[in-house]
Amino acid sequence: MIVYAAADEVARGFLAKFNDAILYPLITLMMTVALIVFLYGCFEFIVNAGNDSARTTGKKHILWGVVGMVIMVSAYAILNVAAGTFGLSVPSR
Repeated sequence: MIVYAAADEVARGFLAKFNDAILYPLITLMMTVALIVFLYGCFEFIVNAGNDSARTTGKKHILWGVVGMVIMVSAYAILNVAAGTFGLSVPSR
């Protein structure tokens, strides 16, 4: 029984460090990229108000930026639920 408890603590420690060092920063980075794509699309849409093809490109960037942000917020929420379920630490942001 003691061996299982020790292995459980090692696994929890590894997962907590993995989440803190890799997963949460990666989600934050991807969220930032999606926000930049969204803002670039807004800029492109406004600057090229007279050009329909450029506005269409801006709309696509806006759409994919929003899709990316929704996916990253969903991934963050799922990771928080999973970490809370297994008793891992959830960083406060």
